[in-house]
Amino acid sequence: MPFISKDWRSPGEAWVKTEDGWEKLKVLECGKRKRCSSECSNSSEICDSENWTSSTDLAETEVPPHCHITIRCTREIAGFNGLGEAVKRLDFRSSVRDRRRFQYICALLRLLVAGKGIASLPGSAQRLLLQMLEEVASHVCEQQQNINILRGLAMQLQKIVRQENQKCWGKPLGSQSLWNGHVQTIKRIQDMASHVTINEPDPEVRPKLHELPEECIREIILRISDYHDLESSSAAWSLMAAIVSEQRVWRELTQFHFTQEQINLIIVTKFSTDERKDWQKIFHELRRKYGIRDDHQYSEVLVLCRFCCCLFWPSAGHPCIADQSPDFRARLKDAGTEIEDAQPVPPAQFLKYFSL
Repeated sequence: MPFISKDWRSPGEAWVKTEDGWEKLKVLECGKRKRCSSECSNSSEICDSENWTSSTDLAETEVPPHCHITIRCTREIAGFNGLGEAVKRLDFRSSVRDRRRFQYICALLRLLVAGKGIASLPGSAQRLLLQMLEEVASHVCEQQQNINILRGLAMQLQKIVRQENQKCWGKPLGSQSLWNGHVQTIKRIQDMASHVTINEPDPEVRPKLHELPEECIREIILRISDYHDLESSSAAWSLMAAIVSEQRVWRELTQFHFTQEQINLIIVTKFSTDERKDWQKIFHELRRKYGIRDDHQYSEVLVLCRFCCCLFWPSAGHPCIADQSPDFRARLKDAGTEIEDAQPVPPAQFLKYFSL
């Protein structure tokens, strides 16, 4: 006998028709969009995009981008983290145009492209990844910045296409038509990367960089947190090279990236007490021993809420159980449990939450 009533085991999902196809309402809610009207809350109904975007029954409510994940599976909790859903719920595509999140997104894309490649990802994840890459290419062409990042990603994509064409057997996940569409997208990204140019500013704009006082140039140099950028700037201009060679620049860079205990240990073990401190050598010794912290490389890093196992952007926040239940923190304190509110999630750690 056929089962024709509602399935009591699952409430089902409400779906919304978008430009990119049908999508779950709960995924689209994690963005700056209006919530669906009450008619769409029934699991047996499918929401129309017009009803979803132009509904006047409910006031506009902004839900910050966030994504609940399963840290570990138990007998009581069995979960699966989907990369495609996490990318949508965290609004990675729009975050490309946020200067605070741009470097983090690009680092994540480099890991995805340089690892097993996009060919091993599910079809929906491949499409989302290439959409993000195309958004990066468009943003770089508009802003005329970070061209080296775009060209590096384009070279990795070209390598992936070449490897797939040389395979004797085995095809990328997804249909052949889907992969052909990906190849066309990769060609568009490569075209944008090869034709991007840096336009010189208007000759009448004043002051120019070389017209600024040395004190202003020094303040600019002191705000650079990446030693690669320091080395590149020293090769661009003799005045910058002289400033970069100053001990103050490398001392403040060392103190920014490392703790005083780490610095003292390296000075005691690697350098003699009578030797004059060379902060550039000290920095590189510390970098080789401890590495550079990921949360210091980016202006904004995804964080994991330890209370509700939720990934979110610190500048946007998230709906947390600790905020919804005022006595939650008090109960934890009474139980003698000390939990750090949020933990930074570097790009490599973010990918470990998914089965790639």
